[in-house]
Amino acid sequence: MGKKKRHWLWNLLIVLTIFVCILAFIAHYKNWTKIEGDHLRILSGVYYKEIKFNQIDSVVMVEKIPQMERINGFSAWAKEKGIFKDSLRPDISVRVYVDNLRQPKIKLVQNDSLLLYLNFSDSLETQRMYEMLSEKIEVLNALNTEPN
Repeated sequence: MGKKKRHWLWNLLIVLTIFVCILAFIAHYKNWTKIEGDHLRILSGVYYKEIKFNQIDSVVMVEKIPQMERINGFSAWAKEKGIFKDSLRPDISVRVYVDNLRQPKIKLVQNDSLLLYLNFSDSLETQRMYEMLSEKIEVLNALNTEPN
């Protein structure tokens, strides 16, 4: 029986599909954050948010996130990522970038309208991010309330 040769286009399509799946896994695997000068950048899969430190109203640690209706996003194992609608205030969208639902989360309020829940799979990394954000907010508040 003769060997059937597969067309090169199918081979290329298979390799590209595997490559895209690996990239999607890497992007959703964890929350990628970067602090640059006056803002924080968060990339979590297809979700991207840039938050200026001077627009943050409050930062607190919470044990669990409230019950919300998902607009889009996903849940898998202990991860929860996406955009949700707050059941108490439906006009406000809530962004959830949680790598581990069992650990404490950072609740960040920006301009009284944007809520964001964030944590990392490593609780120490979450704690460091919380302390850094709290310190930035404290310094900015001290500068804003300082008499001229």
